[in-house]
Amino acid sequence: MTESAKIDFAYVRQRLRGDSMAALAWFRANWSEHRRFRWIVGAFAAGVLLLVAIWALLARDLPDAESLVGYETPLPTVVRGIDGEIVHSYARERRVQLQYADFPEKLIESYLSAEDKTFFSHGGVDITGTLNAVFDYAMKFGSGERAVGGSTITQQVAKNLLLGDEYSVTRKLKEMILARRIEGVLSKQEILELYLNEIPLGRRSFGVQAAAQAYFDKDVDQLDLHEMAFLAILPKAPERYGRARNAELAIERRNFVLGQMEENGFITVEEMRLAQAKPLGLVAQRSERSVDAGYFLEEVRRQLLDQFGETAEEGPNSVYAGGLWVRTSLDPELQVAARDALRAGLLRYHGNHGWTGPIATINVSNGDWAGQLQSSFLGVRYQNWRIGVVTSRAGQSARVGFADGKEAPLINFPDALKAGDVIAAQPVGNGYRVAVIPEVSGGFLAESVQTGRILAMQGGFDFRLSDFNRATQAERQPGSTIKPFVYATGLDNGMTPATEVPDQTFCFYQGANLGEKCFRNFGGESGGVHTMRWGLEQSRNLMTVHIAMDAGMPHVVDTFKRVGIGSYGAYPSFALGAGDTTVERMVNAYAALANHGRLNQPTVIDFVQNRRGKVIWRADKRRCEGCNMPDWDGQPMPRFGVKGEQVLDPRTAFQVIHMLEGVVQRGTATRLRDIDLPLFGKTGTTNGPTNAWFVGGTPDIVAGVYVGFDQPRDLGGWVQGGNTAAPIFKEFVQSTMDHWSKQPAVAPAGIRMVRIDRRSGKRVFDQWPTTDPLSPVIWEAFKPDTEPPRETRQDRVASLRDELLALIRRGQGEQAGSGEGRPNDFVEEQGGIY
Repeated sequence: MTESAKIDFAYVRQRLRGDSMAALAWFRANWSEHRRFRWIVGAFAAGVLLLVAIWALLARDLPDAESLVGYETPLPTVVRGIDGEIVHSYARERRVQLQYADFPEKLIESYLSAEDKTFFSHGGVDITGTLNAVFDYAMKFGSGERAVGGSTITQQVAKNLLLGDEYSVTRKLKEMILARRIEGVLSKQEILELYLNEIPLGRRSFGVQAAAQAYFDKDVDQLDLHEMAFLAILPKAPERYGRARNAELAIERRNFVLGQMEENGFITVEEMRLAQAKPLGLVAQRSERSVDAGYFLEEVRRQLLDQFGETAEEGPNSVYAGGLWVRTSLDPELQVAARDALRAGLLRYHGNHGWTGPIATINVSNGDWAGQLQSSFLGVRYQNWRIGVVTSRAGQSARVGFADGKEAPLINFPDALKAGDVIAAQPVGNGYRVAVIPEVSGGFLAESVQTGRILAMQGGFDFRLSDFNRATQAERQPGSTIKPFVYATGLDNGMTPATEVPDQTFCFYQGANLGEKCFRNFGGESGGVHTMRWGLEQSRNLMTVHIAMDAGMPHVVDTFKRVGIGSYGAYPSFALGAGDTTVERMVNAYAALANHGRLNQPTVIDFVQNRRGKVIWRADKRRCEGCNMPDWDGQPMPRFGVKGEQVLDPRTAFQVIHMLEGVVQRGTATRLRDIDLPLFGKTGTTNGPTNAWFVGGTPDIVAGVYVGFDQPRDLGGWVQGGNTAAPIFKEFVQSTMDHWSKQPAVAPAGIRMVRIDRRSGKRVFDQWPTTDPLSPVIWEAFKPDTEPPRETRQDRVASLRDELLALIRRGQGEQAGSGEGRPNDFVEEQGGIY
């Protein structure tokens, strides 16, 4: 320090000391001589202490402003289909998060003009605005009117994110304290970003992007100036300005904001006038875009809730706040086809059975039927049907009301209809008629063979009528659709597709208490001895029981367990489908057959990403060693390991698939034969009949369906899997032919294709198979050293004789009323014991 600087510093110190001593002397003199001075000082000190106490009282329990530094906007979960397109979102509010750079400049200026034009210059609190708010509060005190807020944008962020919307002076004071703190931890741009993403703007939308979609069906970067100004007026009163009946008030307020923008220099006079001349241009409120896949999407939601929780309190990746991006296996085209095919089958079965009763009932006497109907969330997306409630019934006249409060006359309604019945209504002329929702129901599911990914799922007529998923939750007897796995067990225990099996009564001793139990074919007849292939194609119960008992029932039920159908006791009835299972399990088991015996776990979710795009869960857990190497090392390209668990011998699985192709060509599913695809499958009909089934597909896709009442009861003696379930599968395939490959199943290593006579199972050397499904010579699949010997002429004559005798017996059974009427469907599958 220089000498002159030292002199200056000493002078300043001396001067300060002298001034402070003089001030202290003045204070002491006035304190001792003037009582008024003592009162003034005491009042000032008390005021300061009071302010400090109030500040301490209000500030001690305030949220930490630092929490906003890492604040995550609660975002909905977005669901994508197999092609990557958005198919649904799980949201209770409309929210979309944008970054500051994504907001158009004019949109920001609209909000500054409407809410806080000094935002970039104040420190969180605008003194002028606060004084105006205090004056307005004093003028309206006791009137019941709400005073103007006078809040800055920073104060609104504090209120919306940290405090809540309590209307009180203390909340306003807390808001001001927090606003100052927020300005200390966040930049102005960060505060605006929070504000524009979080501000409630009506129509269940939070943030300007969600509001732009809700009011104009646009993204923020597509908005016109007048639309931006409209969004800027919504924070004041979104429910008021957002309603069509208040359009004039909204236009007045919007034009005021446009005027403020011009006054602030954000737009020109010409731009202001052009925007003020525009109408509001609001679009009608519309439901969230979603593929009609309620059962599938509910299964996805259930799995996500189990994995990540529902709300933000349960974790950062919760379903309704975490902003997850979920890739699913849903194929929208296959889903629509599955829905339509199942509905058509249910309606076809229902036929002219008439009205089955109301969907539900509500009380219409209190006049709030529209609100009750709306809160029931019942709906139907089929043709032009609507869900309504019978509001009145008097003799031959009745009226139906809808959730929007509108009513219309009902025409040609059933006699049993009464006021309060919730029905499906179809427009007819100037009124509506009652549309019948089938009482019978069912489930449908389609799956990718190689991956286990579920491509389509329909668990009933309509998810909006019943969310019980009959494809995954309904436990039903599968009937004869389980037989391929009995045959697979036989093949694993020394049999071949050409093995001859008796189609005759089978009896066995059950013990002293139960005695002897005998199995007989439907109608009681015996059918001689036939090949395994013929038994599976014609779904012969007795042959199935013989195979199961010869292979060993413990081995049979072990096969059922290994392929995921279910765990059952070692009783013969389970070989005929008496145990309960689901459509999902049956389809997955058939997919294992088509996948050379390799079982994949069925999945609806491929992978889940968090809001930043990081994959946090995936269904396929396989590792790919070397896939992320920086440079190619010259070795073969890395590959994923084999997917799934080997649960069946690949050769056995192919043999079963090869026999199941015969079910379509000349067995119980011949109605599918005209589809130009290498289809395999199996029909099933359980006792009663109470369930009608079909499961089948190609080497790429397997699908299954059942039809039955939710409370199982007789469907009618004419019902079989071949005439009730198989047509649903057929309609599904025919409407999605571009999804199906014509490539036939490929035999695994160790399979030998041999020409045999399909009746006798003997080997043939002098003829070749033809394209005729009924050709006597076919290619058959055998494991090495299991091929049959050559057929003799005597063998062929004997097989023709046996076939003729079987036809004669069949005709006699039909005449006696014990048959089912069609050669290919005779003795159709029965799931129980005979």
